[in-house]
Amino acid sequence: MNTPTHRAGHVAVIGRPNVGKSTLVNALVGAKVSITSNRPQTTRHQLLGIATFPEGQLLLVDTPGIHREQKRAMNRWMNRAARGALEGVDTALLVVRAGQWEDDDALAYDALKNAGVPVVLVVNQVDRLKDKAALLPYLAKVSDGRDFAGVHPISALKRSGLEALVKTVLAQLPEQDAPYGEDEITDKSQRFLAGEMVREQLMRQLGEELPYATTVEIEKFEVDGNLLRIGAVVWVERDGQKAIVIGKGGERLREIGSRARLQMERLFGSKVFLETWVRVREGWSDDEAALRAFGYHD
Repeated sequence: MNTPTHRAGHVAVIGRPNVGKSTLVNALVGAKVSITSNRPQTTRHQLLGIATFPEGQLLLVDTPGIHREQKRAMNRWMNRAARGALEGVDTALLVVRAGQWEDDDALAYDALKNAGVPVVLVVNQVDRLKDKAALLPYLAKVSDGRDFAGVHPISALKRSGLEALVKTVLAQLPEQDAPYGEDEITDKSQRFLAGEMVREQLMRQLGEELPYATTVEIEKFEVDGNLLRIGAVVWVERDGQKAIVIGKGGERLREIGSRARLQMERLFGSKVFLETWVRVREGWSDDEAALRAFGYHD
């Protein structure tokens, strides 16, 4: 009797901003390891999500969205992080939004082909497509002249179409034992994830531009029995932004902290005591030294 083949390997999740890459990673992992919001470029760091199945293990490399705009050091850093994720991966998922194919989608595809890795096209948000009859012509048009190892229409949010996608991706991976245990879901520390949970709330609750002028630094992370004591600093670029983040009577900052704390407790399985402060560092998002100090490393 033949032993079932077990496969494992690294899978880059690539695409332009705001197509649902992090939502897909979370859906495959079965836990929230990557923050999400409806704003482009929510993901800033390369993050490993570990998805374990009976047939194999996907080491999903969630990346910032590839984009042409490189006005600030932060934009340049995110593009480097996304392209750097292609080094040493076994295959890649190119995530696009159903019914759309833009210049940045083509940019991401070209980056993948230049890296020489097999590309599986993941057409996300098919549930939002008003004209379902347009899906097949769209898939034919996008696939024309492009070499995909598979094409999968899915809804990451509703977790539909994922089973077939996993089967295709596993077929691209080498036969080997799982590098991580079944209970492991990411390579990132709780300290890192805590900072991301605070930043997610900044992305979700602030205005159109302000989230891109904010970052989060965890100054304190202490384990006290079943209690985590966490101190988070929200960095902004101007005093006016500080006032907006804090809100009238501190109301907005309290709301951001409260929601982030609940997310942490859900993910960590511990009680969390969270303190938050807002501080100003002018021009941090266009300052390479500041980016390094805040944990943005190549």
